Amino acid sequence: MLVEEFDREYGVYFSILCAIARGKTSRNEIEQTVGRQVGGYLARLEDDYALIRKRQPLFAKTAAKTARYELNDNFLVFWFRFVYRYSYMLELKGYEQLREVIRRDYAVLSGHALEEYFRKKLAESGKWTRIGAWWDRKGENELDIVAENELTGDHAVCEVKRKGERIDLAAVAEKFAAFQRATGEWRRVKPSFLALSMDDM
Repeated sequence: MLVEEFDREYGVYFSILCAIARGKTSRNEIEQTVGRQVGGYLARLEDDYALIRKRQPLFAKTAAKTARYELNDNFLVFWFRFVYRYSYMLELKGYEQLREVIRRDYAVLSGHALEEYFRKKLAESGKWTRIGAWWDRKGENELDIVAENELTGDHAVCEVKRKGERIDLAAVAEKFAAFQRATGEWRRVKPSFLALSMDDM
């Protein structure tokens, strides 16, 4: 269906979707991977086809430099990351080799899906007026989920990992300090630091 929709340029669109599924989420990373300018393609994938969405860090002032793109559908993420990318293995009936690739990379893939699950769960709770994420331009500091209730003054910073024992809330607090310095927001805020894992689903 996508090949028919994209027509003769489906190869470019597929390369972009494959790059995003592999974790190349900034426009610069996508263009380096694909080897061409992709602005118009990204706009059509987002606005016309609704296959991707653009995210930016909370309180970002220059969205173009910090924006990240992600696929809207977990099935397509899996398909472009494994099936399309490694189609040459399937042509040789290398099913066991592909299984090994999936086993190797699945933790990263499912970790992103887990973050999205908790973002939706927090939104559905009705407790927060703003929910987002934050990362700096260099990618050195990142907060998985940042939530605020402007009516009650409550704030939460959440770290999401598949296994809860791998979460270091002291490190999250340091990243939050970097967030305060970079954005100038929440200067006097003492948020709740939450560790969210598969045990909390």
